[in-house]
Amino acid sequence: MRIKKANIADVKKIHEFVNYFAKKEAMLPRALNELYEGVRDFIIYDDKGTIKGVCALRIMWEDLAEIRSLAVREADQLHGIGKSLVRKCLREAGELGIKKVFALTYQPEFFKKMGFKEIDKSKLPQKIWGDCLKCHKFPDCDEHAVIITLKG
Repeated sequence: MRIKKANIADVKKIHEFVNYFAKKEAMLPRALNELYEGVRDFIIYDDKGTIKGVCALRIMWEDLAEIRSLAVREADQLHGIGKSLVRKCLREAGELGIKKVFALTYQPEFFKKMGFKEIDKSKLPQKIWGDCLKCHKFPDCDEHAVIITLKG
């Protein structure tokens, strides 16, 4: 088992993961072209050639990044894969000098257990004016905003 950067060959599997959960209204869907454009943002949890989880770290601004598209295969949930993916993203954000990392989620308790705090979405103007305006749920978003401030 290892966490590694995604490559072009992983994009269709990432698309399958994300949109499987989007159909269950557990996350927002992503278009295939959007995933190809953002492939460098993604990491995958690989177990002997089987992708068990995916996650992306998207830089939003000089001091702000977003964890997005976190998905773990249902059969592999509750085994720490999601936490491992988030921790890897937080380490990468810290290495890049990012001070704060947020997520919009339907699972705020998962993130709170990892040290994130719930905040009002209006405190994330880069997200609201960048991505949210394009969302079919805007302005009636039912996701929760969570954020963590990185040390050092």
